[in-house]
Amino acid sequence: MHYLTPTCLSAAILDWAGTVVDFGSFAPTHIFVEAFASFDVELSLAEARGPMGMGKWDHIRHLCDQPAVAERFQRRFGRLPSDADVTAIYERFMPLQLEKVGAHSALIPGALEAIAGLRQRGLQIGSCSGYPKSVMDRVVALAAADGYRPDHVVATDEVPRGRPSPAQALANVIALGVADVAACVKVDDTEPGILEGRSAGMWTVALRFSGNFLGLDWTQYQALSAAQRASERERIDALFAASRPHYLIDTIAELPLVVDAINARLARGETPQSA
Repeated sequence: MHYLTPTCLSAAILDWAGTVVDFGSFAPTHIFVEAFASFDVELSLAEARGPMGMGKWDHIRHLCDQPAVAERFQRRFGRLPSDADVTAIYERFMPLQLEKVGAHSALIPGALEAIAGLRQRGLQIGSCSGYPKSVMDRVVALAAADGYRPDHVVATDEVPRGRPSPAQALANVIALGVADVAACVKVDDTEPGILEGRSAGMWTVALRFSGNFLGLDWTQYQALSAAQRASERERIDALFAASRPHYLIDTIAELPLVVDAINARLARGETPQSA
């Protein structure tokens, strides 16, 4: 038997917040700030955004490991934050997230049309998120009411390790019956999400403006001048550089054209690993 590279994509694995819903990725960031504040530890919105894309317990652990945050915690409690402290913050975070995730659940403009374009091209739609399943169930229900129903969903606590591990992306591959990871494209607005796709052997597409790195809502984004957008593209592309996405686009609305470009490369025998 001989290995044959796939000649076209068969699945897209899409992130949720900042990719398909919640322009600006506000739902998780505001809750991190609120959860830390409930322990009388200050956390800025910019700090909360830092490790976005990871599972939420890991995200909080990463925040607590930041010198400035650890120093504030030590001033308040007389010790550095332990794993038990991280769990306590996480347990405060979860009910707040469940309560308030609906406030930032709107579909990103152009998402439904882009996903319809992918389906017209024969792609299945998988999905994964840094949210645990209890939150994902709420997000999935809200999205379904607005017309978005992916073929499969994998939450971060449904696999042994969350991002940047490839486990969630690969769980989608198995569930969707995809024959080759090179026939998949992973789409995300965070570095851990791009690394997830890279580690899974997939094509990767990073989103500049709808997610964590820009951190603006749709109205604020629309108000940016052409010069401001050009400047932000340069800044965000530099932030993504280390994770090596194959493509960078502004929002998911541009994704169908990228799929066409990847299909052309697959037809020429290229693979994600060779790019």
